[in-house]
Amino acid sequence: MIRVLIADDQHLVRSALAALLNLEVDLEVVAQCADGDEVPSALALHKVDVALVDIQMPRLDGLSLAQQLSQTHPEVKVLVLTTFDRPGYFRQAFEAGASGFLVKDAPPEDLVSAIRKVYAGDKIIDPQRAMLSVETQRNPLTDREREILAHAASGAPVSRIAALVHLSVGTVRNHLSNAIGKTNTANRIEAARKAREQGWI
Repeated sequence: MIRVLIADDQHLVRSALAALLNLEVDLEVVAQCADGDEVPSALALHKVDVALVDIQMPRLDGLSLAQQLSQTHPEVKVLVLTTFDRPGYFRQAFEAGASGFLVKDAPPEDLVSAIRKVYAGDKIIDPQRAMLSVETQRNPLTDREREILAHAASGAPVSRIAALVHLSVGTVRNHLSNAIGKTNTANRIEAARKAREQGWI
C-alpha cells in the first residue's frame, strides 16, 4: 500500500483528490493538510510514502516545502501539483528536491501513474516542459527581492511592505529598484507580474 499525504489550501481540490486516490486498491490517503506548514505535524503522526503538494499555499508554499522535506524526510517522495504551468516552477521544483511535477488539469490516470512511479524511485519529467525550462531565463532575483516582489504584486504600498519584511522603506525601495532592473520592466507592478509569469515568485 502506498501511503499518500495531500497538501493543498483548497478544500474542494484536496477532498476530491483524496476521494479519487482512495478508489485505487494500492493507494491510501493517510493525511490531508490545508497548508505546507501543517505537513511536519502530519508526518509525525503518519507514515507517508508520497506527498502531493500544491505550489501556491499561503504560509509555506510547495517549493519551500519540497526543499524542507528533502532535508528532513528524504524518504518521502514529493510530487508537485500546480494550476500554473510555468517553466520556472518546473525547474524550481526539481531543484528543491521534488520527484515529479504535474499540472492539475492532467487526466486522473496520469496522477495515479505518477504516484506509483515516484514511489518506485522514478522521476516524472515531461520532456516538453524540461525543454521550456532550459530555454527560459534562470531566476535572477535574490530571495529578498522575491519576497518583496511577492508583496508588491498585491499592490501594497512600500511602507506596508517595509513593515511586513522588517526593513526600512529605503532598503525596500532599493530591492524593488534592483528587481525592476533585473526583470527589465518599468515599475514594481510590472516586475511582479513578470516574475509571476516566469514562476520566480
